[in-house]
Amino acid sequence: MANVKPDKIKAYTIAAFGTGLLFGAGLTVSGMVNPEKILAFLDVAGDWDPSLILVMLGALLVTMPGFYLVQRKGQPFFALKFLLPTAKDIDKKLLTGAALFGIGWGMVGLCPGPALTALVTLDSHLIVFLLAMLAGMLAFQLLPDKQ
Repeated sequence: MANVKPDKIKAYTIAAFGTGLLFGAGLTVSGMVNPEKILAFLDVAGDWDPSLILVMLGALLVTMPGFYLVQRKGQPFFALKFLLPTAKDIDKKLLTGAALFGIGWGMVGLCPGPALTALVTLDSHLIVFLLAMLAGMLAFQLLPDKQ
């Protein structure tokens, strides 16, 4: 919370909790926590379920105006400064990460956000997925050169 204004920590925490709750509810209602639905969406050559396109379009309809408004605002409400992405290069690190993410998503039908949201089910396969994901994150941290 190094970027949060000291007098806004409580409000930031409440807003973060509410945002996380809304995000988790959205993932659940949209079916993004259901691996079978994700795998059906990714199976374009088989019994394809295109309904998740609406979820992605909905995300873009919220995000694009949000970024536009943020760029017009002088200073954030909770934070000391905006932390917006600046990288524009498509490099080996980005392509490798995208490929690994896509392979994992296609094999299991889960990505980190929905997996954490679905953790409340205590499904043993989900717990194994999350432990493997954490192991992969730890292995990356142990790599000698992350640049």
